[in-house]
Formats: sequence, C-alpha cells, structure tokens
Amino acid sequence: MNTDIHTDSSHGRQVQRRVSVLTPTEGIDPVWVGVQRIIKVERTGLRERKPFEEKVFYISSLAENAAEFSRRIRAHWHVENRLHWVKDVVLKEDESPLCGGYALINFGILRTIAMNIFRKEGFPSITNRIRSLAHDVDRLFSFLQ
Repeated sequence: MNTDIHTDSSHGRQVQRRVSVLTPTEGIDPVWVGVQRIIKVERTGLRERKPFEEKVFYISSLAENAAEFSRRIRAHWHVENRLHWVKDVVLKEDESPLCGGYALINFGILRTIAMNIFRKEGFPSITNRIRSLAHDVDRLFSFLQ
C-alpha cells in the first residue's frame, strides 16, 4: 500500500488527508473492467472547532501512486469549490424555477459568465460583489466593455 499525507489549515479548518492506494484484489466485480487502483481518502480534523472524520473511496483505471492521486483529487475539488459550489450556494442555481426549453442552460451560461467577469475584475467575494452591484446597473454593464 502506497500512502500520501497532507495537513493544512484554511477557512477556520484544520484537515489531515491520508490518501492510500491499493491494488485491486481478485474479488472485484468483472463489470469494473480496467480497474488498476482503489484509492481510499481519509479526512480528519476540525471544522468550526468541531472534530470530523470521513472516508471515501475511488476506483481508477490509472496506475498512479498516492501522491499523484492526491494531487488529482485536490485539483478536482478545486474546480468543485471554485465553480459548482459558487453556482449552487451563492447563485442558487439548484433552486432555479426555470425548466422549459433552453432557459436553464442559458441562465447557467450567464451565471458562469458573471462569475468569470467578477473574478477577472479581481473581486475576492462574489457574494459581496453581487450585493454591491445589485442596484448599480451602469457599473455592472461597465464590466462588459
């Protein structure tokens, strides 16, 4: 078993991530053709001063080591946190009542454009920027020039 351990502190959290890579055993269902590795990720630490512990498992057709899988998993969560979380929580995309035609897709594109404009303009908090621009249409449209 190959293991990679990282500890970090950010956003009021202290987290230790232990990524372990295992070679699949003979007992894996044959429907999982090409499985090269089973990856176990154990996260422990403090969130808002409360202890937490979680284990998740991944399967992969890649034959990488623990350090490389750790990097890949963190890169995936970076995208999740920078894009999907903002769209779901800040922009409330999942609560959208739109459901007909291309409206849902079009508004999803508009949300992504807005996020990219705010980030390009150097705004660290999309929530605060939305609040400050909510009644300043001229300033909002100035970003499109």
